[in-house]
Amino acid sequence: MISIRSPRALPLLVAGTMFMEQLDGTILVTALPNIAHSFGVTAAELDLSVSGYLVTLAVMIPASGWIADRFGPKRIFGISIAIFVVASILCGLSHSIWELVAARILQGFGGATMVPVGRLIVLRETDKKDLIKAIAYLTWPALSAPLLGPPLGGLLTTYASWHWIFYINVPLGVIALFLVWKIVPHAKPAAGRGFDIASFFLIGAASLGFLYGIELLGRPDSGFAASVALLALAAVFTGLAIRRGLSRPDPLIPFTAFKTLTFRLSIRGGGVFRACLSAVPFLLPLLFQVGFGLDPVTSGTLLLAVFAGNLGMKPGTTWVLRTFGFRASMIGSAVVALATMVGCAMLTASTPHVVLIALLFVSGLARSMQFTTISTLAFSEVPKPQMVGANTIFSMQQQGANACGVAIAGAIARLASYARGEGATQSAADFHIAFLVVSVIALVALIDFFRVPKNAGAELH
Repeated sequence: MISIRSPRALPLLVAGTMFMEQLDGTILVTALPNIAHSFGVTAAELDLSVSGYLVTLAVMIPASGWIADRFGPKRIFGISIAIFVVASILCGLSHSIWELVAARILQGFGGATMVPVGRLIVLRETDKKDLIKAIAYLTWPALSAPLLGPPLGGLLTTYASWHWIFYINVPLGVIALFLVWKIVPHAKPAAGRGFDIASFFLIGAASLGFLYGIELLGRPDSGFAASVALLALAAVFTGLAIRRGLSRPDPLIPFTAFKTLTFRLSIRGGGVFRACLSAVPFLLPLLFQVGFGLDPVTSGTLLLAVFAGNLGMKPGTTWVLRTFGFRASMIGSAVVALATMVGCAMLTASTPHVVLIALLFVSGLARSMQFTTISTLAFSEVPKPQMVGANTIFSMQQQGANACGVAIAGAIARLASYARGEGATQSAADFHIAFLVVSVIALVALIDFFRVPKNAGAELH
């Protein structure tokens, strides 16, 4: 039993809210057919309820640091949880597609500040010597939510009703609000700095352009030119946003954290590798169900091996980092993760399940170690005054990498099928190709990992 006065209480509280937010990004998928039937629409029409939530997160996260500074992190953290809970209730009470979409967008507003502000509170209140353990707690939601969301959504939809995939947030949120009141320390709002509206819109436009550009890339019927145009516009908006941010004394997102080498490498190479890792839990169930013909229950059960690996690594994460250092841990776990991606490309329907489970378990171990290492290294040498900007940038990278990883993997699989002239018909070979291409992209990220100094993060040991 953990006391609310324990140093672990605050990281675990924030991790719980992060899990709640990230679970909502995946749990809805398996319930879409039932919700569509309830509303009298097709499941495809409900894509807006998924994309609306994710887009709201991507657009609003850049403003989270300014909002926390302006009104105080504890107040904003509590308000964000309350908005998320109220929106969850409204989702469950929805009677039409547009009511659900509106409620999901409101959920996105709550989640967009809840997660970054929660992490910011932990970063500000945690001593350097305890940072590894604190970040380890904050990484488990990103590891477990993509794996637990679909099967949990299926169970609730099957044995209760689709409404409960939203109602389960209510008791969790109420408990979180009580703990925020009890254990989150007060911090005075920072001196007022103006809200940079132009930067907000530039960054939002860039985020949307990248997400939809990559998504269209894998849809031959949408036109290759449209995808390239969106990606080009997104690049232009990104350049303009960075230029504006560097030229203003009080930018919406301060870029000063990029002067820290370890932060820069964690965002750049770490972001690419994170995207590749995020593609794995997306591709595996498709390989199992579409490629091998397994039923959803069997597929979900096999995926629990990855989750077991994630949890199995947690007790040893701190020891590994303090024994081998960040550079060796990052490179070592990346090599193992790469090997498991290539191994997934070699799986067939006749592969013994014991071999498959062992491969996925090792994948989970490497995935957990890599996420914790990247996340901790990013903040290990950033000065406290620069934490707001660093945290906002990291939150954007995390959300963008997760979305881009899934979009790129899906695009590769669809293009592989299209290249064979089979239209929408997909086979195991398409997902094998996707795993191999993702592995090559991940290999490029290793260049930045080798640039990490051998003594990086030494003050955390």
